[in-house]
Amino acid sequence: MANTDFKIEPLFAEPVFRMNIASSISQTQIEALKKLKMVQNQTNLISEDLYIFDRPEFASISKAVQGALDVYAREVLGIPQSLYVTQSWALTNPPGVGMHGHTHSNSVVSGSLYYAPLSQPTANMIFDRHKTYQQIQLKPEATKTNIYNAPYRVVQPSQGDIILFASDIQHLVEPNASQQNRHSIAFNTFVSGTLGDYRNVSELTLAGRSK
Repeated sequence: MANTDFKIEPLFAEPVFRMNIASSISQTQIEALKKLKMVQNQTNLISEDLYIFDRPEFASISKAVQGALDVYAREVLGIPQSLYVTQSWALTNPPGVGMHGHTHSNSVVSGSLYYAPLSQPTANMIFDRHKTYQQIQLKPEATKTNIYNAPYRVVQPSQGDIILFASDIQHLVEPNASQQNRHSIAFNTFVSGTLGDYRNVSELTLAGRSK
């Protein structure tokens, strides 16, 4: 008789952090963000300005994003160093347009901020566990999908949500099935503070980006 006595234990987990900062975003800021000059991206539209959080009119949003990053560094990563925003940009997905699978280079944690109302149906973020080409695809049965074998996870955003995730996780956005534009902000981060150890000659001090 086959032995069915077994135990499964998680080794590691990939967090997706969500915080709502709608109270820090005014209607005036929403309209200003929608009016930013946009240029063609690979499939959607991206703001010409790739440092939008440096603009004084978005100071309250930038401050709220930094607050979320501080919580993430302290409570999720558990590190004494800080995270700070490097680049930040607006995105618009017109009807029928999604976003291809991608990761974010030269970044530790990346984020998406849904500053404007989201039309229905809402295009979801899809996180793909596979970071490289898969020569062998082992797809679990639908009734046996779990946190250990799921090939992807779906996150449905709401207005005001900031979603943080490790920058090396591949992610994409479903095509916009509504008749209205889908608006969001994306940003990258890096670490500031001292890493390593002085006596082990591995000490490295990283300063935040100067504006």
